[in-house]
Amino acid sequence: MADSEALPSLAGDPVAVEALLRAVFGVVVDEAIQKGTSVSQKVCEWKEPEELKQLLDLELRSQGESQKQILERCRAVIRYSVKTGHPRFFNQLFSGLDPHALAGRIITESLNTSQYTYEIAPVFVLMEEEVLRKLRALVGWSSGDGIFCPGGSISNMYAVNLARYQRYPDCKQRGLRTLPPLALFTSKECHYSIQKGAAFLGLGTDSVRVVKADERGKMVPEDLERQIGMAEAEGAVPFLVSATSGTTVLGAFDPLEAIADVCQRHGLWLHVDAAWGGSVLLSQTHRHLLDGIQRADSVAWNPHKLLAAGLQCSALLLQDTSQDKFYDVALDTGDKVVQCGRRVDCLKLWLMWKAQGDQGLERRIDQAFVLARYLVEEMKKREGFELVMEPEFVNVCFWFVPPSLRGKQESPDYHERLSKVAPVLKERMVKEGSMMIGYQPHGTRGNFFRVVVANSALTCADMDFLLNELERLGQDL
Repeated sequence: MADSEALPSLAGDPVAVEALLRAVFGVVVDEAIQKGTSVSQKVCEWKEPEELKQLLDLELRSQGESQKQILERCRAVIRYSVKTGHPRFFNQLFSGLDPHALAGRIITESLNTSQYTYEIAPVFVLMEEEVLRKLRALVGWSSGDGIFCPGGSISNMYAVNLARYQRYPDCKQRGLRTLPPLALFTSKECHYSIQKGAAFLGLGTDSVRVVKADERGKMVPEDLERQIGMAEAEGAVPFLVSATSGTTVLGAFDPLEAIADVCQRHGLWLHVDAAWGGSVLLSQTHRHLLDGIQRADSVAWNPHKLLAAGLQCSALLLQDTSQDKFYDVALDTGDKVVQCGRRVDCLKLWLMWKAQGDQGLERRIDQAFVLARYLVEEMKKREGFELVMEPEFVNVCFWFVPPSLRGKQESPDYHERLSKVAPVLKERMVKEGSMMIGYQPHGTRGNFFRVVVANSALTCADMDFLLNELERLGQDL
């Protein structure tokens, strides 16, 4: 029998196709969704890389496998993956699982189209336009443009490119040789994508001038003014300021009104990286954190983070449609981006928004703030928890001080020893699978935990568990 005849195939057999997909969806619902979001189950089942390779049997062979084996492959993939929808997953700026957004993702994958022309994606081209209009309205703009990008890093890079094009439109055709030395400004708390974007666009990382941040991680407008003057004195041409609304570690919001004033005085493009904090605009209670964002020229916003729309869902928003003249402004959106093929990222957000409405999403944001505050107040009641600072967002940063270090703050090696605690506890929690929390050093501060309170399924009981589990894991340190 020829190899082609021996291979299992579903081609031309709709009954078999349906049976396979129903079986796979059953596995997904049982293992990834129900178990993957249950506090009675592990967040992860940690294996070392070599062992995991063997368990997954990753080698691709000449012969195909039976459908029974394929289902086991699906189960294994889910079993050994980190469950980011789990209430005890606090590790990243994204977490949780919204069922309506997931439904949108399933439909998107099933239709398998590209978001570049109305001809092949008529529903999604119109839908993306409406979703972007809604996001721009929340920023405070009545018109403008935008595009969904493959991540906030690309959104930030596109903004830098747009600002450069606005200042020097000839560079699109004639390249970097037409440009003087350029300077862009961002705080030391900015996302690393600003530096990467400058390198990728040929500006070089030396073009990025790092502005001081205050003790809470916010850009200092007075130092921005000073840095602009220094750049000009050195013969560089300032063209863009990138502010941040919701920094990665501390969750800081730059003072946008004051920064916009500086940009206005100097004629600079203002970009706001609100990838993390943009969703706060939905909250009437907390949107003041982004006061002044309506004065920006461009905004990056990732609904896959705090809104849990699902990876990836990253919008770049533009206030001024006059910038569109260098690309086709018709419903064929392909010319707006570097990509050719572009996945549909609007449906999951649109479907979730249809189900929740503005009010439901606002409650989700407000609840995250409430739970973050609950966690902070509970920490203050317990020995062994030391806040890095009072949070203004849902990033709660703290040290766990184990029994052996309590009361020894004056010891010369206290900070060195304290810095070693978080890595030990992280290893223990991951290997047990009980929870996941990120940690990092920051400036002169040694390693501390950063809990991200973003999952809409979280309760006060989950906050209590987090504190109890850290105490349990660290009781012998």
